[in-house]
Amino acid sequence: MPFEETLTGAPTTHDAAATGERADLLEMLAKHRHFLRFTTRDLTDEQAGLRTTASELCLGGLIKHVTSVERGWADFILEGPSAMGDFTSMTEADWAQRADEFRMLPNDTLAGVLADYAETARRTDELVATLPDLGATQPLPKAPWFEADAHWSARRVLMHVIAETAQHAGHADIIRESLDGAKSMG
Repeated sequence: MPFEETLTGAPTTHDAAATGERADLLEMLAKHRHFLRFTTRDLTDEQAGLRTTASELCLGGLIKHVTSVERGWADFILEGPSAMGDFTSMTEADWAQRADEFRMLPNDTLAGVLADYAETARRTDELVATLPDLGATQPLPKAPWFEADAHWSARRVLMHVIAETAQHAGHADIIRESLDGAKSMG
């Protein structure tokens, strides 16, 4: 797969094999990934870990979270609910560990977080391009926020990942503007 440099210097994959609906899904996901990554331009590791609003969120943590979410949903498409686990049986320690994906931890670097996101994006893009059927469904994992016994298609999962990425790109824009006045758009 060829790589193209974006404004942030982060690679974006483009798969010539993806056409039609798949190309549309990948293009929309790439657009929102770009805006999320763009909020971190010219920042230090320390700045990427700063909380600039009343929220617990920081820019590096948002990217770690979106990476984890995208990776988890890609695994779900391939493996079903076992890839995500049973959220109803998580302990306080499990939730605390999950909360770490929203923060820059002492050994995290912005470059490392962005590289992990780029690799996850590459893997998802390849999956979308090669998946035999976007309509294939899997039962959702047990979680208080999912309807019991519901199934999602790969297509619906991808739309969810796009929506989540877009939502967090908006959060990131607010955090960045609060940090130093920089904006993603405008």
